[in-house]
Amino acid sequence: MLGSIVFWFGTIAVLVAAFAAGYFVLATRRIAGEAERAVPASGQFLALGRHRIHYVEQGQGRPILFLHGLGGQLHHFRHTLFGRLGGDFHLVAIDRPGSGYSARPAEFSGSLTEQARLVRDFIAAKGLERPLIVGHSLGGAVALALALDHPDSMSGLALLSPLTHVEDELRPEFRSLYVRSSWLRHLLANTIWVPTSLKYAPLTLAFVFGPQQPTKDYAIGGGGLAGLRPSHIYATSSDLVAIEQDLASLEARYEELKMPVGVLFGTADRVIDYRLNAEPLVGRIGNLELELVDGLGHMPQFIEPQRVDTFIRRIAARAFAVV
Repeated sequence: MLGSIVFWFGTIAVLVAAFAAGYFVLATRRIAGEAERAVPASGQFLALGRHRIHYVEQGQGRPILFLHGLGGQLHHFRHTLFGRLGGDFHLVAIDRPGSGYSARPAEFSGSLTEQARLVRDFIAAKGLERPLIVGHSLGGAVALALALDHPDSMSGLALLSPLTHVEDELRPEFRSLYVRSSWLRHLLANTIWVPTSLKYAPLTLAFVFGPQQPTKDYAIGGGGLAGLRPSHIYATSSDLVAIEQDLASLEARYEELKMPVGVLFGTADRVIDYRLNAEPLVGRIGNLELELVDGLGHMPQFIEPQRVDTFIRRIAARAFAVV
């Protein structure tokens, strides 16, 4: 009798779990479909091995290549800066592997050195002549890996709110995405992560943009809705986990950087602390220019695009002058 009761309770539990999983799968597909219609792929694609990289380009002149941060995509630059810089430079922005509409193979871990190698291959395939690399947030860490491991592929670095050093503890806002198991990441990305990301989007944007308000056109023009897709959120989690693979070994080598490097950082950044990721670079990178902006948060290209435009032009002048 007891065995029958346990059996039926177990069966009911399985059915409830299956129903819940099915509900979240369908919700994820619906949200992702709406997101893709709102922010479709709008650039070109380049095959690099088993990668398929989505990118946009505009303008003529010396090349500038943009690398977005964790959970971002190429609209973080296209929407905010291309209209300002496109008349004077050849601008190229990519969706990093797995983010936005770029595809990544299953065996790609997303380590900084792996991503840097892929960026080097992209530069070569596109025939970009030693571009200035603009990296935001995690894209700044990828840019630094590129500069350390493949310095001949580029002319200089203009970094916006970059991740440069390992922090002792993962911030609470990132903990739900820190999932080491790839199969569990896949399961969560296709069930609960997308609906919960949509539910908590206002809190996430307040954290990322704070203390400033998110721009009103961020969802469409800034590409924010493109993040509500399983492949994108899977890549975001993978990249977060992969940071610990090689950031510490890269930060030990910053004295090797000889090219012009500019860093723009807001002192009110809630995502990455300038005291841990900007000030320690002073004295370690010989050709460094550090610009701290009082009261600015983590998204300077959206909040102060004119300042960022001026900053990029200033670093570009230095970088291209010595190539």
